[in-house]
Amino acid sequence: MRTFEYTITDPYGIHARPAGMLVKEAARFKSDITLEKDGRRADAKRIFSVMGLAVKAAQTVRVNISGPDENEAAGAVRYFLENNM
Repeated sequence: MRTFEYTITDPYGIHARPAGMLVKEAARFKSDITLEKDGRRADAKRIFSVMGLAVKAAQTVRVNISGPDENEAAGAVRYFLENNM
């Protein structure tokens, strides 16, 4: 299992457009990818789940990745977050 934290820098938080892009990125991998915020967990492959976290700017999310391609997925998701959120 790979885990890392990321603080959202986008002034609008995780809104519809980047959430959709995140879901597409996560869907490329077989591993389970979840986001956690304030004790709540969201499946990163489901847009309503991601949007339901209501992540705002300057809030930190924990990303958990577990599965056969977790190392590749962790790098790709981290890169995505750093360059889009």
